[in-house]
Amino acid sequence: MKPVCLVIGAGAGIGGTVGKRFAQENYHAVLCRRSNEEGLANLVLQIKEEGGDASGFLLNAVDEGSIEERIVAVEAEIGPIEVLVFNLGAQIGNRTLEETSNKVFELGWRMATFALFRAASTLFPLMEKRGKGTILVTSSTAAVRGNAQQHSHAAAMGGRRMLCQSLSAEYASKGIHVAHIVIDGSVDAPDTLGKMLGAEKFQQLREEKGMEHDGLMLPEKIAETYLHLHKQHRSVWTHELDLRAYSDLAWWNH
Repeated sequence: MKPVCLVIGAGAGIGGTVGKRFAQENYHAVLCRRSNEEGLANLVLQIKEEGGDASGFLLNAVDEGSIEERIVAVEAEIGPIEVLVFNLGAQIGNRTLEETSNKVFELGWRMATFALFRAASTLFPLMEKRGKGTILVTSSTAAVRGNAQQHSHAAAMGGRRMLCQSLSAEYASKGIHVAHIVIDGSVDAPDTLGKMLGAEKFQQLREEKGMEHDGLMLPEKIAETYLHLHKQHRSVWTHELDLRAYSDLAWWNH
């Protein structure tokens, strides 16, 4: 039975690419995403065509019990989850304070912070019994710096960061590696940045800044960092790191 890498938030960018990379390392990649069943099926097919093992499930992480039920089912039907990649975004775009309703503000928290809490509450006791496990949490610049019109996103991602610190403080000594990865820049991903900008503007950005210019973060290269974090010896575990393109200023410099 292969160990499992469960990806919650497995789009065509970071999530799906990280899942594919772990499948290349002989993991069964379990890919979960909220929508686009066709895109999910294509990701699973790509992994299988490359000789890996993968399964795909639609999952709305905000729904009550959805995360918990999926983790229990994977453990029972596929195998022990050795790696959890928590890649749910919570970006709702720029909104003034007046435009941010209570419902919208809470939704960011439910996706970014509460969903992570639910996943850890279900999975960590199982990992603790096995004495090992890794959770790789994708985060963003908003986790370390609040900006105007980012009230929901910054509050939610800042909460995610603090939750990761608390989880690490409690479970690192029990063999569970918690890593918080700050994505401090634009990712060359059609599922996220492409949808926010629209196809035409996204392609223009790729031509001006990405591709041979290396100014957009490549999901394949990000995936290598995720794999490295999981493989770290426990005497040198990294809890937090940030990634950005060489040509971008770091979050603290602008």
